[in-house]
Amino acid sequence: MLKFQGDYTTIIATFEDFILLVYTIIDDLYHQFAPTSVSQRRNVDTAKMSDSEIITLSICGELAGIDSENAWYSFVKRNYRHLFPRLCSRTRFNRTRKALLQVTELLRQKLTHSFPIPTSRYFVIDSFPLPVCKFGRARYCRSFRVDGANYGKCPSKKETYFGFKVHALITIEGYITAFEITPASVDDREGLRDFAENHLCLTVLGDKGYTGEQLWEDMQEKGICLMSLKPSNHKNNWPKEVRQVIFRFRRRIETVFSQLSEQLNAEKVLAKSFRGLCTRLQNKILGHNLCMAFNSIFREPCDIGKIKHLIF
Repeated sequence: MLKFQGDYTTIIATFEDFILLVYTIIDDLYHQFAPTSVSQRRNVDTAKMSDSEIITLSICGELAGIDSENAWYSFVKRNYRHLFPRLCSRTRFNRTRKALLQVTELLRQKLTHSFPIPTSRYFVIDSFPLPVCKFGRARYCRSFRVDGANYGKCPSKKETYFGFKVHALITIEGYITAFEITPASVDDREGLRDFAENHLCLTVLGDKGYTGEQLWEDMQEKGICLMSLKPSNHKNNWPKEVRQVIFRFRRRIETVFSQLSEQLNAEKVLAKSFRGLCTRLQNKILGHNLCMAFNSIFREPCDIGKIKHLIF
C-alpha cells in the first residue's frame, strides 16, 4: 500500500511494516503519557522487552485475529524475531501485558490528543454480549462468577447467555471513545448513566433500550441530549424523518460491533481470568482505534472505518 504525503511516501506493504508503524505510535504515546510510577519502576531497565514492545505485540496479535496467546507468541518468535531480538519468555510476556492494562487504557484515551481523528458532538451508544462459556456449561463455570458474571438476554440474537455485557460509546464516524464491562444482567440505561459522568454536552443516539422519561430527565440535567428510538405505538414518538436519521446513524455502531466480534473475535473469550479478559478487549479496541487513526492520517478515499485492509 503506497501513500503519497507531499514530497515523501509512506509505505505499508507488509504486516512487518504495520508492526513497525504501531510500535512507533505506541512508543511515542507511552513516553509522553505513561506515569513515572510505571515507566521508571524498579528493574525496568533490566527487562528484555520494553513496555512499548509488549503493548505493540499485544495489539498486532489481536488485529491479526490470532486468539491463542501461545500461538501468537510462537508466530512472532518464528517470523519476527529480527524485530524483537530480546524477546522475553511467553509467561513473562503474558504477565507483563496484563500488568499494563491501565497504561493501555490511558494510551487509548490519549490517542485523540495526538492524531487528527475526525469526531463530532454526536455519539451512538449500544451494548453487545460477552459470553464466557457455552450456555449449557454455564452452571459449571466458576472462573468469572466472583467477578460478577451472570445470566443476561441478548434481544438481537434472541438468546440467553452467561457472562458480561460490553457498553460502548462511539462517534458517528466509528471511533470508540468509551466502553465498560458489566454483568450481563445490567440494564443498558445504567451504562449510559455511567458514561454521562465523564461526558457532557453531547447528543447521544440510542435504540429502544434507552427509553424512559426518568432517563431522559437525568440526561437533560447533565446537558446530554438523548435521542433514542421509541416503540412504534409510543404516544410521543419521533417524526418519521427523525427516526430515519437515528436509524441511519445507528448503523455505524452495528458495523463497529461486527468488526470487534467477527474480525477481532471480541465475543470469543479464551481468557482464564477477568483481568485477562479485560486486557484482550482493551487491546482489541485500541487496535481498532489505531487503524481508524491511520486511515484518517493517510486520507484514504474509502471509509476510514475499513480497518482490515491495513493488515491483509
